[in-house]
Amino acid sequence: MTLPPRKTSVAPMLDWTDRHCRFFHRQISRHTWLYTEMVTTGALIHGDVGRHLDFNEVEHPVALQLGGSEPADLAHCAKLGEQWGYDEINLNCGCPSERVQKGAFGACLMKETPLVSDCVKAMRDAVTIDVTVKHRIGIDNIDSYDFVRDFIGDIGEAGCSTFIVHARTAILKGLSPKENREIPPLHYDVVYRLKQDFPDFEIILNGGITTTAEIDTHLQHVDGVMIGRAAYHNPWLMMSFDSRYYGDSTPPKSRKDVLDALMPYMEKQLSLYGKDAGGGLKLHSMTRHILGLMASEPGARRFRQILSDPKHLAIGDPALLMEAVNAMPSL
Repeated sequence: MTLPPRKTSVAPMLDWTDRHCRFFHRQISRHTWLYTEMVTTGALIHGDVGRHLDFNEVEHPVALQLGGSEPADLAHCAKLGEQWGYDEINLNCGCPSERVQKGAFGACLMKETPLVSDCVKAMRDAVTIDVTVKHRIGIDNIDSYDFVRDFIGDIGEAGCSTFIVHARTAILKGLSPKENREIPPLHYDVVYRLKQDFPDFEIILNGGITTTAEIDTHLQHVDGVMIGRAAYHNPWLMMSFDSRYYGDSTPPKSRKDVLDALMPYMEKQLSLYGKDAGGGLKLHSMTRHILGLMASEPGARRFRQILSDPKHLAIGDPALLMEAVNAMPSL
């Protein structure tokens, strides 16, 4: 399989970018890279591997993000990811949550460059697909340019050549994960400078990006742009990505085309994993991801209301999706 460049990607977001979300996003953009939620090594080693790693073939290109700090465990889990069919393994060195810190991984790993190097080398030795690192530009009061430059340089020597850089410093004490996405100032210039200093590395910029105009600007300085919550709350933002950034002349789908593709998907998922099949999958687990599809369109509020109605969701009938479609005057 020939993979597209990582010009655009959707960030790994805990509780959001599950397989249903990624299937939905793939209906809007064929080439944008999609990332799983962070999966810890412990969850894979001691838990249900299939539950964590199953995905739909249409999701390609799709990357597995791992959370962990033990080289051998990460190597084992990276190998599982490759065997399962993922196109990339990404190491989380950017999450600032207290829960992740207690596991000694995420953003706090930026203070342990030799350990990160060992982790990357172990994964690189275990798989043939790309191993990438997602990180911040600094951590707590360690926020000089030299710090992040040396971090990338050292990790690069271990075999990583793709770095996804969230252009904020991570504050590990005193700020929640949400505040860490909003309060520390964005320093895009730092990421631009990293690309200048490491021209042979793939540098992807992440943080605070909400429009195609912003993406256009950043792509003049870096190799790719990763968007996060903007892609979730306003997924139609991605509608133009294939033609704009990948030169794909295939006519984009309409919003109705996207919803028409979701109906059989939801029916199949419920037949395989719903309560009638002995599983725990609920319709809400899928419909919750598409509430922003009609953002700014006439009738968007009614669309969200229908798909959020607990009584209708409890019935578990995917026909609810068509009811929401019929409430939209523009479809």
